[in-house]
Amino acid sequence: MAEMTTNYWWASESFWKKMAIWITAASAVVLIFLTFDTVAKITAGGKRVPAYSVINHRIDYVFDEKRNHQVPVIGPEEPLFGRSLSESEAAELVNKGKLTVQAKNCMNCHTLLGNGAYFAPDLTKSWLDPAWGSKEVREQSMIEFLMDPSDKLHNALGRRMPKLGITEEEARATVAFLKWMSAIDTNGFPANFKPIDQADTPAEAGAQATPAAAESSPVQ
Repeated sequence: MAEMTTNYWWASESFWKKMAIWITAASAVVLIFLTFDTVAKITAGGKRVPAYSVINHRIDYVFDEKRNHQVPVIGPEEPLFGRSLSESEAAELVNKGKLTVQAKNCMNCHTLLGNGAYFAPDLTKSWLDPAWGSKEVREQSMIEFLMDPSDKLHNALGRRMPKLGITEEEARATVAFLKWMSAIDTNGFPANFKPIDQADTPAEAGAQATPAAAESSPVQ
């Protein structure tokens, strides 16, 4: 007596071939969508990654009760090196700083946005690091440190940064890149980071208030 065989549709070879094709096609569509969505979110000028001209403003890092972590806050105009740049000028300067960071292999020791090596400190919010002393001397301190860190006090102990032959032009560009990177919303990374005090001195507060007061005053 011949043995009866039951062929189920879900166990057929042709069914699984078709399923493989459909799943691969659907996955490709999802991957393409996610790629475009990610690119839009990480491109400068978006909600989380600000335009390069953000370096014309004060950047702070404060705790947000609603989100339960620290977030970047873009404050009043505070141009880098005392000169306000157009978007194209800022982009050129920041990109030069990024290229300098890459050329000097900074990620061999440091992390940027959490990526890189863990031998030296993360640089994501280094623009806001209190180690620079005060906001009044920060820019010059960073330039001098990048050009020659060998004789700097906070590079005297432990893991020391070597002199990398960075020119003043490259140092300025790197500072611009680090300031821009500090404005990126990284969902609270690094956590529990205490930023440098950027409160205005009485003289600075008065200088900022004067134009606004003048605009609101009636013409005599």
